[in-house]
Amino acid sequence: MKLNIAVLPGDGIGPEIVGQALTVAEAVCEKFGHELTYKYGIVGASAIDKVGNPYPEETHELCMASDAVLFGAIGDPRFDNDPSAKVRPEQGLLAMRKKLGLYANLRPVSTFPSLIHKSPLRADLVEGADFMCVRELTGGLYFGRPQGRSEDGNTAYDTCVYTREEVERILHLSYKYARLRNKKLTVVDKANVLASSRLWRQVAQEIEKQYPDVETEYMFVDNAAMQIIQWPKRFDVLVTENLFGDILTDEASVITGSLGMLPSASIGIHTSVFEPIHGSYPQAAGKNIANPLATILSVAMMFEYAFELKEEGKLIRDAVDASMDARVVTEDIALGDKPYSTSAVGEWIVNYIKG
Repeated sequence: MKLNIAVLPGDGIGPEIVGQALTVAEAVCEKFGHELTYKYGIVGASAIDKVGNPYPEETHELCMASDAVLFGAIGDPRFDNDPSAKVRPEQGLLAMRKKLGLYANLRPVSTFPSLIHKSPLRADLVEGADFMCVRELTGGLYFGRPQGRSEDGNTAYDTCVYTREEVERILHLSYKYARLRNKKLTVVDKANVLASSRLWRQVAQEIEKQYPDVETEYMFVDNAAMQIIQWPKRFDVLVTENLFGDILTDEASVITGSLGMLPSASIGIHTSVFEPIHGSYPQAAGKNIANPLATILSVAMMFEYAFELKEEGKLIRDAVDASMDARVVTEDIALGDKPYSTSAVGEWIVNYIKG
């Protein structure tokens, strides 16, 4: 099979972790007889520095012409510490989501036996937790208009907007994944307060009749935030709007014990994007100490969701599990063991895949 991907390393540790993930993808393709081709594009602060645009048209054309996008991370302290900056790296990420039609972000949350003690939650609460968050990605407060500040700068406003079509498509996709898992879907909203959430709940109640084999429950976002921590094993597939999903998925990362272990897939109308959920970690850039495992697991999701190559994805997951069992890990999860460099972890996983 021919696999044609766009590679957007981005900022901070992005180039390092994406580099190791690419070597893993190449090893898998070599083992299974696939032909992998890829081209690089610029995005984020690095793109602002080069062309003044965090998501230039050339990068968008590359993404549109590819079968999948492997994405690193964006963000730079220069912009984080300058609230007046009119062009920001994060605008590139939002533009990419909008222009590629990436309406669904899939974030699996599961535990690793060797990391359970790293979670701030009790082991009996998190051991065996395995659920997927489906976050709507192109609507809500991040994209609603009007948005801005008053002329005197003393008032700011954002608008949360959703259409029936946007809610329907994310719900149908979530039911599809629930059917592939344990047939339970939790719809998270704030319908007791927000008009946009009442639309979500109304549409969900209409659509659930089409999926009688899936158990559907409804939960306010504040309750969901509490229950993810109190009882994470009660969830299977959880679907929610953009802002709620952004917050809940970062909260759920504590279940695994490390933000550096969580991959994601952004599915949509055009080319899908696969990326770790962590940030650009600029303090570690160039030091060869960043954890590449979330990006490598994002490659596993790429094989599975973009190319429907389940065996290849499973081999990558097995290799990551084996590296953790062997304690071949970076300093963030070494816990007193000898830490390995970013490149050493990638090399170990490649050698495992090659057998």
